[in-house]
Amino acid sequence: MLLQDLEVILKVAEFRSITLAATHLDMRIATASAAVKRVEASLGVELFIRTTRQLRLSPAGEHYIPQCEQAMLILKSAKQNVREDLGIIDGEIRIALSSDLGRNIVIPWLDDFLEQHPKVSLRASVSDRNIDFYHDSVDMALRYGSPSEANVYGFKICTVPRVLCASPEYLDKHGTPLTLEDLSDHNALLYQLDRLIHDEWVFTNNGNLNKIKLKGNRASDDADLVRRWCVAGLGIALKSSLDMSKDLLNDNVISIMADYQPIGTELWLICPSRQSITPTVRLLRDYLRAQTKDVFSRLVDKGILTADMLK
Repeated sequence: MLLQDLEVILKVAEFRSITLAATHLDMRIATASAAVKRVEASLGVELFIRTTRQLRLSPAGEHYIPQCEQAMLILKSAKQNVREDLGIIDGEIRIALSSDLGRNIVIPWLDDFLEQHPKVSLRASVSDRNIDFYHDSVDMALRYGSPSEANVYGFKICTVPRVLCASPEYLDKHGTPLTLEDLSDHNALLYQLDRLIHDEWVFTNNGNLNKIKLKGNRASDDADLVRRWCVAGLGIALKSSLDMSKDLLNDNVISIMADYQPIGTELWLICPSRQSITPTVRLLRDYLRAQTKDVFSRLVDKGILTADMLK
Protein backbone atom coordinates (compact mmCIF):
# COMPACT_ATOMS: atom_id res chain seq x y z
CA MET A 1 0.00 0.00 0.00
CA LEU A 2 1.51 3.33 -1.08
CA LEU A 3 1.74 6.24 1.38
CA GLN A 4 0.57 8.57 -1.39
CA ASP A 5 -2.60 6.47 -1.71
CA LEU A 6 -3.26 6.90 2.00
CA GLU A 7 -2.82 10.66 1.66
CA VAL A 8 -5.50 10.60 -1.03
CA ILE A 9 -7.81 8.57 1.22
CA LEU A 10 -7.45 11.10 4.03
CA LYS A 11 -8.14 14.04 1.74
CA VAL A 12 -11.21 12.34 0.25
CA ALA A 13 -12.48 11.71 3.79
CA GLU A 14 -11.78 15.34 4.73
CA PHE A 15 -13.50 16.90 1.72
CA ARG A 16 -16.12 14.17 1.19
CA SER A 17 -15.21 14.51 -2.47
CA ILE A 18 -12.70 12.81 -4.77
CA THR A 19 -12.76 15.87 -7.05
CA LEU A 20 -11.89 18.34 -4.26
CA ALA A 21 -9.25 16.00 -2.88
CA ALA A 22 -7.64 15.72 -6.31
CA THR A 23 -7.68 19.51 -6.72
CA HIS A 24 -6.02 20.04 -3.35
CA LEU A 25 -3.37 17.39 -4.06
CA ASP A 26 -2.81 18.73 -7.58
CA MET A 27 -3.57 15.47 -9.35
CA ARG A 28 -6.05 14.20 -11.89
CA ILE A 29 -9.43 13.00 -10.62
CA ALA A 30 -8.83 9.63 -12.26
CA THR A 31 -5.53 9.27 -10.38
CA ALA A 32 -7.20 10.03 -7.04
CA SER A 33 -10.05 7.65 -7.80
CA ALA A 34 -7.58 4.88 -8.65
CA ALA A 35 -5.77 5.45 -5.34
CA VAL A 36 -9.03 5.02 -3.43
CA LYS A 37 -9.77 1.78 -5.29
CA ARG A 38 -6.27 0.41 -4.56
CA VAL A 39 -6.58 1.03 -0.82
CA GLU A 40 -10.07 -0.46 -0.67
CA ALA A 41 -8.89 -3.50 -2.63
CA SER A 42 -5.94 -3.95 -0.27
CA LEU A 43 -8.19 -3.77 2.79
CA GLY A 44 -10.97 -5.84 1.24
CA VAL A 45 -13.64 -3.33 2.32
CA GLU A 46 -15.24 -0.16 0.98
CA LEU A 47 -14.22 2.95 2.90
CA PHE A 48 -16.75 5.25 1.22
CA ILE A 49 -20.39 4.98 0.27
CA ARG A 50 -20.88 6.76 -3.04
CA THR A 51 -24.17 8.10 -4.40
CA THR A 52 -24.87 10.45 -7.28
CA ARG A 53 -25.15 13.36 -4.85
CA GLN A 54 -22.67 12.69 -2.08
CA LEU A 55 -19.81 10.63 -0.73
CA ARG A 56 -19.70 9.55 2.91
CA LEU A 57 -17.70 7.21 5.10
CA SER A 58 -18.81 3.62 5.38
CA PRO A 59 -18.85 1.94 8.83
CA ALA A 60 -15.43 0.47 7.97
CA GLY A 61 -14.22 3.91 6.93
CA GLU A 62 -15.43 5.41 10.22
CA HIS A 63 -13.09 3.03 12.05
CA TYR A 64 -10.18 3.06 9.61
CA ILE A 65 -9.77 6.75 8.79
CA PRO A 66 -8.98 8.04 12.34
CA GLN A 67 -6.34 5.32 12.84
CA CYS A 68 -4.89 5.95 9.39
CA GLU A 69 -4.73 9.67 10.16
CA GLN A 70 -2.83 9.06 13.40
CA ALA A 71 -0.40 6.74 11.65
CA MET A 72 0.27 9.28 8.90
CA LEU A 73 0.86 12.02 11.49
CA ILE A 74 3.44 9.85 13.24
CA LEU A 75 5.23 9.13 9.96
CA LYS A 76 5.21 12.80 8.93
CA SER A 77 6.47 13.86 12.35
CA ALA A 78 9.29 11.31 12.19
CA LYS A 79 10.26 12.47 8.71
CA GLN A 80 10.17 16.12 9.78
CA ASN A 81 12.31 15.44 12.86
CA VAL A 82 14.95 13.67 10.75
CA ARG A 83 15.03 16.55 8.26
CA GLU A 84 15.35 19.11 11.04
CA ASP A 85 18.22 17.15 12.60
CA LEU A 86 19.99 17.01 9.23
CA GLY A 87 19.15 20.59 8.28
CA ILE A 88 17.43 19.49 5.05
CA ILE A 89 15.62 22.31 3.28
CA ASP A 90 13.61 21.13 0.28
CA GLY A 91 10.09 20.62 -1.01
CA GLU A 92 7.57 22.87 -2.72
CA ILE A 93 6.40 26.20 -1.33
CA ARG A 94 2.74 26.59 -2.33
CA ILE A 95 1.92 30.07 -1.11
CA ALA A 96 -0.92 32.55 -1.59
CA LEU A 97 0.09 36.21 -1.88
CA SER A 98 -1.87 39.44 -2.25
CA SER A 99 -1.53 41.16 -5.61
CA ASP A 100 0.52 44.23 -4.75
CA LEU A 101 2.70 42.84 -1.95
CA GLY A 102 3.20 39.54 -3.76
CA ARG A 103 3.95 40.78 -7.25
CA ASN A 104 6.16 43.74 -6.40
CA ILE A 105 7.80 42.90 -3.08
CA VAL A 106 7.64 39.24 -2.06
CA ILE A 107 8.15 37.42 -5.37
CA PRO A 108 11.67 38.92 -5.79
CA TRP A 109 12.41 37.81 -2.22
CA LEU A 110 11.21 34.29 -2.97
CA ASP A 111 13.34 34.20 -6.11
CA ASP A 112 16.35 34.96 -3.92
CA PHE A 113 15.23 32.34 -1.36
CA LEU A 114 15.07 29.67 -4.08
CA GLU A 115 18.51 30.65 -5.32
CA GLN A 116 19.86 30.12 -1.80
CA HIS A 117 18.04 26.79 -1.48
CA PRO A 118 18.03 25.10 -4.91
CA LYS A 119 16.12 22.01 -3.67
CA VAL A 120 13.08 24.20 -2.92
CA SER A 121 10.48 24.93 -5.61
CA LEU A 122 7.76 27.57 -5.68
CA ARG A 123 4.11 27.69 -6.69
CA ALA A 124 2.64 31.12 -6.07
CA SER A 125 -1.03 32.10 -6.17
CA VAL A 126 -1.27 35.89 -6.52
CA SER A 127 -4.71 37.34 -5.81
CA ASP A 128 -6.47 39.66 -3.40
CA ARG A 129 -9.35 37.24 -2.81
CA ASN A 130 -9.57 35.33 0.45
CA ILE A 131 -7.90 31.93 0.28
CA ASP A 132 -9.68 28.77 1.39
CA PHE A 133 -7.04 26.24 2.43
CA TYR A 134 -9.50 23.40 1.94
CA HIS A 135 -10.34 24.23 -1.65
CA ASP A 136 -7.25 26.01 -3.00
CA SER A 137 -3.99 24.24 -3.74
CA VAL A 138 -1.86 26.20 -1.26
CA ASP A 139 -0.08 25.24 1.94
CA MET A 140 0.43 28.72 3.36
CA ALA A 141 -0.68 32.31 2.88
CA LEU A 142 1.13 35.58 3.50
CA ARG A 143 -1.54 38.11 4.30
CA TYR A 144 -2.37 41.27 6.20
CA GLY A 145 -4.26 41.07 9.48
CA SER A 146 -3.91 38.64 12.37
CA PRO A 147 -5.70 35.31 11.84
CA SER A 148 -9.19 35.04 13.28
CA GLU A 149 -9.73 31.36 12.44
CA ALA A 150 -9.25 29.03 15.41
CA ASN A 151 -8.11 26.13 13.24
CA VAL A 152 -5.09 27.76 11.57
CA TYR A 153 -1.53 28.34 12.73
CA GLY A 154 0.35 31.52 12.05
CA PHE A 155 3.53 33.47 12.56
CA LYS A 156 3.55 37.24 12.82
CA ILE A 157 6.12 38.59 10.38
CA CYS A 158 5.95 42.28 11.27
CA THR A 159 3.83 45.28 12.16
CA VAL A 160 2.96 47.26 9.03
CA PRO A 161 2.13 50.99 9.27
CA ARG A 162 -0.15 52.38 6.59
CA VAL A 163 0.64 55.61 4.76
CA LEU A 164 -1.44 58.28 3.07
CA CYS A 165 0.42 59.09 -0.11
CA ALA A 166 0.34 60.75 -3.51
CA SER A 167 2.76 61.45 -6.34
CA PRO A 168 4.69 64.74 -6.49
CA GLU A 169 2.91 65.51 -9.78
CA TYR A 170 -0.53 65.14 -8.20
CA LEU A 171 0.41 67.35 -5.23
CA ASP A 172 1.93 70.01 -7.50
CA LYS A 173 -1.31 70.13 -9.48
CA HIS A 174 -3.88 69.84 -6.70
CA GLY A 175 -2.06 70.98 -3.56
CA THR A 176 -1.07 69.06 -0.43
CA PRO A 177 -3.87 68.42 2.10
CA LEU A 178 -3.01 69.19 5.71
CA THR A 179 -6.30 68.37 7.47
CA LEU A 180 -9.20 65.98 7.03
CA GLU A 181 -11.24 68.86 5.64
CA ASP A 182 -8.57 69.42 3.01
CA LEU A 183 -8.49 65.71 2.24
CA SER A 184 -12.22 65.60 1.50
CA ASP A 185 -11.62 67.89 -1.49
CA HIS A 186 -9.19 65.44 -3.12
CA ASN A 187 -9.66 62.42 -5.38
CA ALA A 188 -9.39 59.20 -3.35
CA LEU A 189 -8.14 56.04 -5.02
CA LEU A 190 -10.28 53.35 -3.45
CA TYR A 191 -9.70 49.67 -2.77
CA GLN A 192 -12.49 47.12 -3.00
CA LEU A 193 -12.51 43.76 -1.22
CA ASP A 194 -15.37 41.25 -1.32
CA ARG A 195 -17.53 43.82 -3.13
CA LEU A 196 -17.04 46.32 -0.29
CA ILE A 197 -15.42 49.61 -1.30
CA HIS A 198 -13.16 50.91 1.47
CA ASP A 199 -14.09 54.58 1.23
CA GLU A 200 -14.02 55.31 4.97
CA TRP A 201 -10.47 55.99 6.10
CA VAL A 202 -9.48 55.98 9.78
CA PHE A 203 -6.70 58.04 11.38
CA THR A 204 -5.39 58.88 14.84
CA ASN A 205 -4.55 62.48 15.68
CA ASN A 206 -3.37 63.57 19.14
CA GLY A 207 -4.79 60.37 20.59
CA ASN A 208 -8.18 60.85 18.97
CA LEU A 209 -9.73 58.53 16.40
CA ASN A 210 -10.88 60.27 13.24
CA LYS A 211 -12.95 58.79 10.40
CA ILE A 212 -13.65 60.36 7.04
CA LYS A 213 -15.72 59.08 4.12
CA LEU A 214 -14.13 59.96 0.80
CA LYS A 215 -15.08 60.04 -2.85
CA GLY A 216 -13.02 59.13 -5.88
CA ASN A 217 -13.34 58.40 -9.57
CA ARG A 218 -11.40 55.11 -9.40
CA ALA A 219 -11.85 51.92 -7.36
CA SER A 220 -10.45 48.42 -7.85
CA ASP A 221 -10.31 45.01 -6.18
CA ASP A 222 -6.66 44.81 -7.29
CA ALA A 223 -4.40 46.58 -4.77
CA ASP A 224 -1.57 46.71 -7.30
CA LEU A 225 -3.77 48.75 -9.65
CA VAL A 226 -4.54 51.23 -6.84
CA ARG A 227 -0.79 51.63 -6.31
CA ARG A 228 -0.21 52.20 -10.03
CA TRP A 229 -2.93 54.87 -10.14
CA CYS A 230 -1.28 56.61 -7.20
CA VAL A 231 2.18 56.57 -8.81
CA ALA A 232 0.62 57.87 -12.05
CA GLY A 233 -0.64 60.97 -10.25
CA LEU A 234 -4.36 60.18 -10.45
CA GLY A 235 -5.22 60.68 -6.79
CA ILE A 236 -4.40 60.01 -3.14
CA ALA A 237 -4.17 56.46 -1.76
CA LEU A 238 -4.19 54.90 1.69
CA LYS A 239 -1.81 51.96 1.42
CA SER A 240 0.43 49.58 3.31
CA SER A 241 3.87 51.15 3.72
CA LEU A 242 5.33 47.79 2.72
CA ASP A 243 3.38 47.75 -0.57
CA MET A 244 4.52 51.31 -1.28
CA SER A 245 8.07 50.94 0.07
CA LYS A 246 9.89 51.00 -3.29
CA ASP A 247 7.91 54.01 -4.49
CA LEU A 248 8.41 55.83 -1.19
CA LEU A 249 12.16 55.18 -1.20
CA ASN A 250 12.45 56.22 -4.86
CA ASP A 251 10.34 59.38 -4.33
CA ASN A 252 7.69 58.18 -6.79
CA VAL A 253 5.16 59.00 -4.07
CA ILE A 254 5.27 61.12 -0.94
CA SER A 255 3.79 60.35 2.48
CA ILE A 256 1.51 63.23 3.48
CA MET A 257 -0.47 64.54 6.48
CA ALA A 258 2.06 63.36 9.07
CA ASP A 259 -0.15 64.61 11.92
CA TYR A 260 -2.80 62.05 10.94
CA GLN A 261 -1.59 58.47 11.38
CA PRO A 262 -3.58 55.80 9.51
CA ILE A 263 -4.51 52.72 11.52
CA GLY A 264 -1.82 50.10 10.86
CA THR A 265 -1.99 46.36 10.31
CA GLU A 266 0.18 43.25 10.68
CA LEU A 267 1.68 40.78 8.21
CA TRP A 268 1.23 37.09 9.04
CA LEU A 269 2.36 33.81 7.50
CA ILE A 270 -0.59 31.44 7.91
CA CYS A 271 -0.58 27.62 7.70
CA PRO A 272 -3.65 25.36 7.82
CA SER A 273 -2.24 22.91 10.39
CA ARG A 274 0.67 22.32 12.73
CA GLN A 275 1.82 19.44 10.53
CA SER A 276 2.27 21.83 7.60
CA ILE A 277 4.91 23.81 9.50
CA THR A 278 8.06 22.24 8.06
CA PRO A 279 11.71 23.30 8.45
CA THR A 280 11.36 25.05 5.09
CA VAL A 281 8.37 27.03 6.38
CA ARG A 282 10.26 28.08 9.50
CA LEU A 283 13.26 29.15 7.46
CA LEU A 284 10.98 31.11 5.12
CA ARG A 285 9.35 32.77 8.14
CA ASP A 286 12.73 33.93 9.44
CA TYR A 287 13.75 35.07 5.97
CA LEU A 288 10.59 37.16 5.55
CA ARG A 289 11.12 38.73 8.96
CA ALA A 290 14.66 39.73 8.01
CA GLN A 291 13.59 41.16 4.65
CA THR A 292 10.75 43.25 6.09
CA LYS A 293 12.99 44.48 8.89
CA ASP A 294 15.48 45.72 6.30
CA VAL A 295 12.77 47.55 4.32
CA PHE A 296 11.38 49.29 7.40
CA SER A 297 14.88 50.26 8.57
CA ARG A 298 15.38 52.09 5.27
CA LEU A 299 11.98 53.80 5.55
CA VAL A 300 12.88 54.95 9.08
CA ASP A 301 16.34 56.15 7.98
CA LYS A 302 14.70 58.26 5.27
CA GLY A 303 12.23 59.75 7.78
CA ILE A 304 9.16 58.26 6.09
CA LEU A 305 8.33 56.17 9.18
CA THR A 306 9.32 56.44 12.83
CA ALA A 307 10.54 53.54 14.95
CA ASP A 308 7.52 53.73 17.28
CA MET A 309 5.20 52.97 14.33
CA LEU A 310 6.73 49.49 14.07
CA LYS A 311 6.01 48.38 17.64
